[in-house]
Amino acid sequence: MSAPSAPSKIVENASEKSVPPDQEVYASTLCIDPETGTGLTPTFDNRAGALIKRIERSLVRYNLEARGIQRVLPHESQPLTWRSYLQPFLLYFSINLAAQNVTLGMLGPVIFTLSFRDASLCSFFGALIGSAAVAYTATFGPKSGNRTLIFARYTFGWYPSKLLVILELIILIGYSMIDLVVAGQVLSATSVNGNLSIVVGIIILAIITWFISTFGIAIFNLYSRYAFIPAIIAFSIVYGVTADKYDLSTPSQGDRRTVIGNRISFLSICLSAAITYAGAGADFFVYYNTSTSPLHLSISLLLGVLASFTFTFILGIGLASAIASVPSYSEAYETSQGALIVAPLLEQLNDGFARFLGVIIVLGLIANTVAPTYSSGIDFQILSNSFERVPRIFWNTVCVITYTVCALVGRDHLAEIFTNFLSLMGYWCAIFIAITIEEQMLFRTAFGFRGRQEWKGWGKGYDWTVWNQKERLPRGLAAMAAFLVGWAGAILCMAQVWYRGPIAERVGEFGADVSCIPSHELPG
Repeated sequence: MSAPSAPSKIVENASEKSVPPDQEVYASTLCIDPETGTGLTPTFDNRAGALIKRIERSLVRYNLEARGIQRVLPHESQPLTWRSYLQPFLLYFSINLAAQNVTLGMLGPVIFTLSFRDASLCSFFGALIGSAAVAYTATFGPKSGNRTLIFARYTFGWYPSKLLVILELIILIGYSMIDLVVAGQVLSATSVNGNLSIVVGIIILAIITWFISTFGIAIFNLYSRYAFIPAIIAFSIVYGVTADKYDLSTPSQGDRRTVIGNRISFLSICLSAAITYAGAGADFFVYYNTSTSPLHLSISLLLGVLASFTFTFILGIGLASAIASVPSYSEAYETSQGALIVAPLLEQLNDGFARFLGVIIVLGLIANTVAPTYSSGIDFQILSNSFERVPRIFWNTVCVITYTVCALVGRDHLAEIFTNFLSLMGYWCAIFIAITIEEQMLFRTAFGFRGRQEWKGWGKGYDWTVWNQKERLPRGLAAMAAFLVGWAGAILCMAQVWYRGPIAERVGEFGADVSCIPSHELPG
């Protein structure tokens, strides 16, 4: 008897392991590794496609991930150990212990003229609210085996969910662009006499990011377990040499209503910085066992996001508060926000050691850039069946090239990018979270998951086997209508440099960006 073909082989294996029918439907479009039977991303019937296919098979052979958006089945998941619950903390702590969050914290005293106390409290509570949203979406990774925006199909349907994918891609590419700009600034300030240009620094980080994101989440998870160690040492030294310069006494500037408006706006920016991870919250946990505790997973992740954001935000707030009283800090900030991070090191430490710490700080940006690059490759595949047939390696490359070019063009306008981009992109995430919670609580079984029963699509729960069957997914008209209502509320309440809504402008001299509140409430 002749050996079965690759597609029939995976179907036979599926039946033996009680694999849901969605994988049988999908098997005919998969390329199968002849040695392991592992599904690989479909490729083109040409020389380039054949080359990529060989590369992907090599990734599988060396235990590196080549999977695209295919659902991860229970028998493919990792064993559940105590390390499984530690990993979310380490992952997000490493991701966000980055220089770009330090520069974001600088906006509190510099742009919004807030005191050290006001800015610190706003940054903490903004990060806390945003972290809770990320922790919520992450719990669907182990339960469903689906990426975050594949899961969004269960609320928004096949076609409306593609709008979320586009918005998420804008966020991921935008954040990566900011990372590259900050990396270029820090490297340039660290180099001898500034001989290394910001452009070179941007390109260096882009190349490193592409390499790590291309070879999958397995190597990234290993990297993230230890990436925070040198970063936290470097930032702690920055704290040590600068803490006595922080201005802890000057109050927030402006009348009472203006100060309130500035507090709300800065809190909104810090909230947006955290909540934007919600669109990719489940992506890094699809390999987790279905018996993973949602509570323990979410707590671990929330603490990792909150601790890292708070640590870096307050460092940036402290540095910025000293600009008015320390001439060297003011001079460094005029050069760039990234220069202000390393200027105190160069001023007070041994020259060689200070430059070494600067390089460590730049390397800390790698994790912050790899995560959105990895997720963006997946999100491109979700856009259409044609895009899905293109390997994730290709889309990762497209993303790296795109945000590298954007970083090169916008490298002199970091503060404007922060204030205009971050809060604006946080609006849709707040709407998405509100609609998803309502869908789960009101229209599906909210807390009914026990063991593996969700595989059967019991009651009004989620049937995870229909993730790629659009005729069995909701049309999403109600969700899209709610999404548009949320955006209407956001427009009325946003306060940007280029536009202030009629509600936002009623608070103080510069308005208050309160859009995340109606974005979350109005969809209901």
